Amino acid sequence: MSSKADYFARYEAIAAVSERMLCAARDSHWNDLIGLQDEYRILVDALKAADGGIRLTVAERARKFELIRQILADDAAIRDLASPCMARLSALFAGTAQPSRVLQELYGAR
Repeated sequence: MSSKADYFARYEAIAAVSERMLCAARDSHWNDLIGLQDEYRILVDALKAADGGIRLTVAERARKFELIRQILADDAAIRDLASPCMARLSALFAGTAQPSRVLQELYGAR
């Protein structure tokens, strides 16, 4: 990785996408959330690939941990918002649910 500025820019980009994901989940914009998950994954993979040997001061470590804390808090909030939807989907697809009933339940299809 070229510099500490690049290193922190990567973490800040992940935190920004994480915040946008939380906003999408709060607004029940699940398709937007899926697209943002792809962007998030790409950023995390790029950070993993570039993370190499950056030595951080105590203050820089604190900054890094605050960004990680924010990302994890957003993730937990997203999971809390998505859990009821996932439970409904599981219940709809479990057992003998008719596909047309599942669609009606999910989308209000008639």
